[in-house]
Amino acid sequence: MTLAYAEEAIHVHDTGHLSDRDIARATGAAPSTVREWLARRSAPSGVRAERLAELSSLVERLARVIRPSYIPVWLSKPIPALDDDKPIDRIAKGDYRSVARLISGLEDPGAS
Repeated sequence: MTLAYAEEAIHVHDTGHLSDRDIARATGAAPSTVREWLARRSAPSGVRAERLAELSSLVERLARVIRPSYIPVWLSKPIPALDDDKPIDRIAKGDYRSVARLISGLEDPGAS
């Protein structure tokens, strides 16, 4: 078992201030499973690892444009540009790109 993805879960938790429940919601895992990742006792694989990598990429980008402590709130708010879906739910469905486009507008407001 490679723990690289467990390290990624820890990175998302620390950088994005995301709880085990937030990470679970985005990846489709149970909160107890995410706690195992955060304790380095197991690591995600397959689709869960993919969702975690996407979440990590988005969290890193968000941390550059909004207060990191606000990231969990931003991910959980209905966003008009996403048809009032919550970014965390779009990530969970594998719709990384729509959230990434939204963040691009935050990174360079003149580009949207």
